[in-house]
Amino acid sequence: MAFRAPDIAIDLGTTNTLVYVQRKGIVISEPTIVVVEARDKHLVRAVGDEAALLLGRTTEALQAILPIRDGTIQDFDTAEVLVRYFMRKAIGVSHLLKPRVLVSIPAGLPAVARKVVTEAVVMAGGKRVVLVEKPLAAAIGAGLPVYEPVGSMVVDVGGGTTDTAIVSMGGLVVSQSIHVGGEKMNDAVVNYLKKNSGMLIGDRTAEAVKIDLASAIPPEGDSRRTHVRGRDLLSARVMDVEFTAAQAHDAVLEPCMAIMASVRWVLERTPPELSADIMRNGIHLTGGAAQLYGLDRLIGGQLGIPAMLAKDPQDCTILGMGYLLENPDLLADLARSGINENL
Repeated sequence: MAFRAPDIAIDLGTTNTLVYVQRKGIVISEPTIVVVEARDKHLVRAVGDEAALLLGRTTEALQAILPIRDGTIQDFDTAEVLVRYFMRKAIGVSHLLKPRVLVSIPAGLPAVARKVVTEAVVMAGGKRVVLVEKPLAAAIGAGLPVYEPVGSMVVDVGGGTTDTAIVSMGGLVVSQSIHVGGEKMNDAVVNYLKKNSGMLIGDRTAEAVKIDLASAIPPEGDSRRTHVRGRDLLSARVMDVEFTAAQAHDAVLEPCMAIMASVRWVLERTPPELSADIMRNGIHLTGGAAQLYGLDRLIGGQLGIPAMLAKDPQDCTILGMGYLLENPDLLADLARSGINENL
C-alpha cells in the first residue's frame, strides 16, 4: 500500500472529464455523465463511458444526469459521485494520505461557485484543492510564453463555455467566460432542423452532423450533404431529410458570432503594449469545440490577426495542469493571479 497518493489534475468539463496523474500523464478521458436510479439518484448505475452508452436509451427507471452545465456544478451530489469515481479509477483507494487535486474552472467563476467545486472534490477524496482557471491552464498546455512579459491570447472553446483571455507574467490580464461552446452548437443544429424541417433529433445526431458538415465560414462550392433521421414533430413518425453544408453553417453561425464577440470584447480591453504582442504572435485556439472547421479563419479574417488552432486542442487544459503538477514550485508563483488554493 502506497503511503501517499500521487497528486492529480482534473479538467472537469461540461462534456468530457480528463484526469492527469503525476508522473503518469493523462489516464482518463470520459464523458461527464452519470446514470442513476430515477427513484433514488444515490443509486448509481453507470459513470463516464458506460453512462454514455445509455444516454438517450434509458428506461423510465433510469435517469441520465449531466452534473456540469455551462462550466459550473448544477447537481452537487452527482458531481461528487463523478469525481470520486474518476479519482478512484485513476489512483485507486489504497493510500493513507489523500492527494492534492488541481481542478479547472471557467475564468472569473464567482466565489460561491468556486466553493461548491472545492467542497465536491474534498468530499470525493481530495485533501487539498487548487482551482486553476481554464484559459491559464490552456495557455500553458499550448506552449505559450505564460511566464514572460509578453502578451499571449488564448480562446478556449469547450463543451459548455468559451474562455477568452490575455495571459502575461503568469496571470490573466483580461478575461471573459461566456456560456457558449460545443453544446450550444449542437443545440443550434437541433433547433434549426426543428424550425425548418419539423424534425426532432437527439444530441448524438446533432453532434455527428456538426462534426461532419458544420463550419464557421460560408462553405462556398461545398456540395457535401447527408441524410438525417429523426422524429416528425407532428406525426411522431420517423422521417429522413437531406441536410447540406450550407444549412449546417447557417445553424452554427449564431454561437460562432457569440464567440467572435467575446474575442472582440477582450481585445478592446487589452493594454496597448500587449495588443502589439497579440498582433505579432496571433490568437491561439484551444478546447475540443475549437476544432469546428473554419473557426480560426473566421476569427483571423474578421480581426485581421493571425488565428491558429493549438496542437491537440482538446488536451491543452489538462496538459497545462499536468505541467503545474510536475513543477509544484510554479503553483506558488501563479497563486496571486491565476490559482486559488483551498486547504
